[in-house]
Amino acid sequence: MNPRPGFEDVLRELAPQVLGAVIRRFGDFDAAEDAVQEALLAAALHWQRNGVPEYPRGWLIQTAVRRMTDQLRSDNARRRREEAVASQLPPARDGDGGVVVADHDDTLTLLFLCCHPALTPSSAIALTLRAVGGLTTAEIANAFLVPEATMAQRISRAKQRIKSSGAQFSPPEGGEWAPRLRSVLHVLYLVFNEGYTSSVGSGLHRTELSDEAIRLARLAHGLLPADGEVGGLLALMLLTDARRPARAGDGGALIPLAEQDRTKWDRRLIAEGTALITAAVTAGAIGEYQLQAGIAAVHDDADRAEDTDWPQILTLYGLLERMTGNPMVALNRAIAAAMVHGPTAGLKLLEALDEPLAGHHRLDAVRAHFFEMAGDIDAAVAHYRAAAGRTTNLPEQHYLVTRAARLARTDG
Repeated sequence: MNPRPGFEDVLRELAPQVLGAVIRRFGDFDAAEDAVQEALLAAALHWQRNGVPEYPRGWLIQTAVRRMTDQLRSDNARRRREEAVASQLPPARDGDGGVVVADHDDTLTLLFLCCHPALTPSSAIALTLRAVGGLTTAEIANAFLVPEATMAQRISRAKQRIKSSGAQFSPPEGGEWAPRLRSVLHVLYLVFNEGYTSSVGSGLHRTELSDEAIRLARLAHGLLPADGEVGGLLALMLLTDARRPARAGDGGALIPLAEQDRTKWDRRLIAEGTALITAAVTAGAIGEYQLQAGIAAVHDDADRAEDTDWPQILTLYGLLERMTGNPMVALNRAIAAAMVHGPTAGLKLLEALDEPLAGHHRLDAVRAHFFEMAGDIDAAVAHYRAAAGRTTNLPEQHYLVTRAARLARTDG
């Protein structure tokens, strides 16, 4: 074995594959996770000293299987289960006398299990980040600003709910496939959005979450390369994340899209995302993530804000609204309509959103922007202040307060 740098990245990449393989063999989420954590710790110590083995995945699975077997043997009440499990293990051995591990990646199955429909979105997100993403419970708790003990309980309850649901560690079959895949994509979408614009706290971004969502979306795309919606979601993330370097100014202050220095956008991510969405739209029926990625691509294609093809964006949002019925999509369509037909058209479309988006800061912020476009400064200031009072993200709040104050001074 030869030492290789960066074995921590190898461990991070292989952890969900190893966990999936052990759960598939033993069927116990909690015990399997404990065994895999012990195997990862053993690898960190052993590989740093002796180098990464030729087949690191097999080494980890073999070590975790041994840990599981040792746990079963230490519990007399579970001796029969140990014998049943042992009878299912492949008898073949490699040259070192270890278990021969099938070349089978269970990561996608594990992802489906973590996004089981029996779980709430918040529980599915936490479990996915823990089991598939490899984040510690403390890291997840910190990202969502809750105590570690609270997050540990949430993850534990999620595991118990999956167990009580009778879910098997196997890919969805038949009619279950499409809704379960939608659940997986939705969880990854929520993780990315929380990372790109934090719902609470002093920071605009939580890059550890958006980066992890992109990594998991890449993994899903690698396992399902022909699925257009998987490719669409990954494209959407890349095309959106490409703007992050220009999205915050000094001190983390929010810079809106129209005012960003577009030379700071990551052209490498834009090129990759554009290639992905181009391929995804040829993969069959068009889905919501492909449409959202298409909208992001139109934005990223404009070298200047005034060059944005708003009529095309308005058309795409119209399709997306008919497909989803989502009020946030309708809000974005109103923005596109205002850019094409003027602020009065945008304000008219917002009237239908007063009930479904009541109390949401973005509705007030958009309405304020439309009033500003229309020259009604008093109304704009009032709605900017209302939006600032409703957002829980401090950079957004600061931007909205500053916008209101600047307009009030101008009007005075």
